[in-house]
Amino acid sequence: MSKVKGPSRKYLEKLRNIGIIAHIDAGKTTLTERILYYSGKIHRIGEVHEGTATMDYMPEEQERGITITSAVTTCPWKDSTVNIIDTPGHVDFTIEVERSLRVLDGAVGVFCAVSGVEPQSETVWRQSERYRVPKIAFVNKMDRLGADFSAVLDSMVDKLKANPVPVTVPNGEGQEFKGIFDLVEMKRLEFTGEQGSEVLTHELTDDEAGSIAGWREKLIEAASEADEDILDLYLGGEPVPAETIRAALRKLTLSREIVPVFAGSALKNSGVQPVADGVCAYLPSPLETPPAIAVDEESHSKVEYECDTKGPLAALVFKVAMDSGRKLALMRIYSGSISAGDVVYNATQKTDERVARLFHLHAGRKEKLETGFAGDIVAAAGMKYAKTGDTLCLKESPALLERIDEYKPVISVAIEPRNSDEGDKLEEVLNKFLLEDPTLVVENEEETGQVILSGMGELHLEVMLERLFREYNLKPRTGKPQVVYQETPAKSAESTEEFHRELGEVMHHGGVRLSVEPLERGKGRDIVFEVDPEAWPAQWMEAVAEGIEDGLQSGVVRGYPVQDVRVRVLDMLRREGESSPAGYRMAAAMALRSALSDASPKLLEPIMAVEITVPEEFVGDVVGLMGAKGARVGNMIDRGDRKLVTGNAPLASLFGFSTDLRSATQGRAAFIMKFDRFDILD
Repeated sequence: MSKVKGPSRKYLEKLRNIGIIAHIDAGKTTLTERILYYSGKIHRIGEVHEGTATMDYMPEEQERGITITSAVTTCPWKDSTVNIIDTPGHVDFTIEVERSLRVLDGAVGVFCAVSGVEPQSETVWRQSERYRVPKIAFVNKMDRLGADFSAVLDSMVDKLKANPVPVTVPNGEGQEFKGIFDLVEMKRLEFTGEQGSEVLTHELTDDEAGSIAGWREKLIEAASEADEDILDLYLGGEPVPAETIRAALRKLTLSREIVPVFAGSALKNSGVQPVADGVCAYLPSPLETPPAIAVDEESHSKVEYECDTKGPLAALVFKVAMDSGRKLALMRIYSGSISAGDVVYNATQKTDERVARLFHLHAGRKEKLETGFAGDIVAAAGMKYAKTGDTLCLKESPALLERIDEYKPVISVAIEPRNSDEGDKLEEVLNKFLLEDPTLVVENEEETGQVILSGMGELHLEVMLERLFREYNLKPRTGKPQVVYQETPAKSAESTEEFHRELGEVMHHGGVRLSVEPLERGKGRDIVFEVDPEAWPAQWMEAVAEGIEDGLQSGVVRGYPVQDVRVRVLDMLRREGESSPAGYRMAAAMALRSALSDASPKLLEPIMAVEITVPEEFVGDVVGLMGAKGARVGNMIDRGDRKLVTGNAPLASLFGFSTDLRSATQGRAAFIMKFDRFDILD
């Protein structure tokens, strides 16, 4: 390993690893573009609606105006360095958010001033809370008709259970929006010059001071929770130093007791610089985050990795991307350092990896790097085996960092190569996609020659098929998207089966009596042996378990995996001289199949949580359409002059739903669905 001198402690204190998270179309990428422009990283602001945004560098992103893959960039901000990950807002790409949050130290939640906390906002916020990520918030689009800053704060309290504390507030709302007030400095800010790059600070008039006095009081009350002297100064009529307020707010933000909130309009270049200042003022450096926890492979004890550039290596690969046909492994270094040319140990794959080159990424571009140190986010080329979730460490002290959760696909499409040459290339390309995206599943149907591609939603699969053609000139024949089901028993059943057959001139025998019973939804599978383990060879019992596991992969209704089931092995039958592991494996599979057939098996289908925001005059049409699709309507909530209609519906009935919804509401409804559970919808 390299012994290159690492960055100073001051550099690490000024380093920020942040993510921009929110609902689709809240303005995450627009905000990021402005921060990059004002920092000097880019020299022209790209716009999402024009398909020119720096961070949306994939053609599929530029055409749709949405973020599909997490883009990473590094930029300077005053005396700090900021690594930014701009994450997707669409539910189909939720794994991108999950794996980004896993390696971030802080996050900026972006909310639309009109829509407030939207469904995917709640999802990504909960994900960030799971990883205990401190956050600040930006209420965007304050210039839009219907903007309501206070309503957004209320929805943050109601839906996110957050404690929002405004540090800037809007100077007017909607068409009256003219800029922002800084509650810490008690100044009015105006954004002028080239693309709002110049920030003018104005003293408050008496009227302006009076209009924001209530906001200032709430800020002081919040800050005094961390520093009682602040309240004493304020009540005594003494000036409260801005730095004292910031220090108190920082302490509360890092402990996740508050969320500092900023207001503005990124598209109108107003209020962005204070957000970037807030990232540096309130969000943690790598030195202020809890140690990374790993599990020692030999002792199974917990190992803590502090952010120490001279410590033992610990890095987590949080994403794999293909760049011109070559694999790039994006990683967060928690401890130690990695240099180009180093050989590191991949503890997950149990193999050595050679780091050929290192880079800092700027969306689709790379900046060469000699060494990456603890606290940093870098990309490595040349690593053959690395996958998402892998841990890189020292071979002499292997330890595994917490893996990133896996997601079950809910929708699949059959694709068929047009000829044998395309078939070979298709297999190679799909393997590359699987490296990049852990939520994709590829299975080969030997009988039909088709490839079954499964993913998180229609848009997810659509984008993958587009990339096949655009990047590799592959256009296989495709079937209609199909729902991925599961099976489960509806009642208990028992069966005994014996296998007795000659295989390869050797007689094999096994006998198994077992029962199956249903479990609660989401409980998975449970195999219980109720035979005396002392009475049976371990390899026979292992063979029975393997036979059951194999059998659960393919149910008896339509051959889908069986879930939410407990299998009890009640007895094993032996025949001296003939009983064998192969016999028990076959007998177990036969008994399982027979018991499942007698247990009134049911199909479990993906049930989606549906949320539709619609003008009040179309509520009846929406409810009628949902009923026609077999959905169960839940709540109807007022959202200003609109209604939020929630419910559950089977995924199979939602194909083409967005088109029907547009027709029924003259295109005025917003629709989002996310996977809720596998279940039987009564």
